[in-house]
Amino acid sequence: MSLNHPQVRENFVRWTFFIVGVIILGLGISMTMQVKDFGIGPWDVFHYGLFLQFGLTVGTWSIIAGLVIVTLHAFYKKRLPQIGTILNMIFIGIFIDFFNWLLPSPDILTVQIIVFILGTIVIALGIGIYVSSGIGAGPRDSLMLMISEAMGWKVSTVRNGIEITVAVLGFALGGPVGIGTVFIALFLGTFVGYTLPASQRLLQFLIMKGDLYEDIYQRPLRSNHND
Repeated sequence: MSLNHPQVRENFVRWTFFIVGVIILGLGISMTMQVKDFGIGPWDVFHYGLFLQFGLTVGTWSIIAGLVIVTLHAFYKKRLPQIGTILNMIFIGIFIDFFNWLLPSPDILTVQIIVFILGTIVIALGIGIYVSSGIGAGPRDSLMLMISEAMGWKVSTVRNGIEITVAVLGFALGGPVGIGTVFIALFLGTFVGYTLPASQRLLQFLIMKGDLYEDIYQRPLRSNHND
């Protein structure tokens, strides 16, 4: 099948959104880590604490933690995880390490604050783009839904409980907890509330635009004179 086929084109657009979103998410996480003295996201505190205590890299611990969660979720659901969930777990870890290696750590306080706020917005943008693809939820979202379903608790309650737990564990391991951790916990969901609908609209526009072009190209040509 060629890229002009509607289903192939839709899959191409969705996978492009997924990959681009995961790359942007990795970039945003790494941006906040370059100014980690402010504190970083709860899960990143946990991964960073593991890195401090046991070596390897932050991205590697992100992958390992994701693998444990995916395995537990697979046993609970008695089915294999979506390919998007596996790729999400692997790619985010890889790109966190890549951008941690690439990005410099600013020394000026004003620049640090700007980088941290921009990093949080970039994280939200990455989440909005990759989630809109519908390819597969990340492992940590799967854990949240699994606990909510098993215990009958609200998703928001479970999410807050998980993030507080991993932040405390990460802090005990030496991970950087600070005002930035609170900022991410309070505002990331709000930012995603804007980036996700915008990404979904763009995704649908690109899919529908392709369908429109195909209709035009397949439409029979009209004669310019009367028979």
